[in-house]
Amino acid sequence: MILYTCGLKKRLGMPLHPCGWAAKALDDAGYTYELRTLGGYRLLPWTRPARDRDRQVVRELSGTNEVPVLVLDDGTVISDSRNIVRWAHEHPVVNSQ
Repeated sequence: MILYTCGLKKRLGMPLHPCGWAAKALDDAGYTYELRTLGGYRLLPWTRPARDRDRQVVRELSGTNEVPVLVLDDGTVISDSRNIVRWAHEHPVVNSQ
């Protein structure tokens, strides 16, 4: 499982940041995942020229440059923090103890 985020990674910040929100939902649901950080912040004008290059992988996966994007082990792609949070709540890790 891979979670693609911006440089804020798992930080929630204020207001709540979408990448941190998605990561928190996965953590709370008990998932272990690889975190891949991408550049090209939307609100930082000096990163815009490199945005297409830096976010090419998520554009190929989801059709958009926006993160977060979650790729499940079976190859399923879930984009948008609200969808990732919803998926994590609906599919928590079940402990087999």
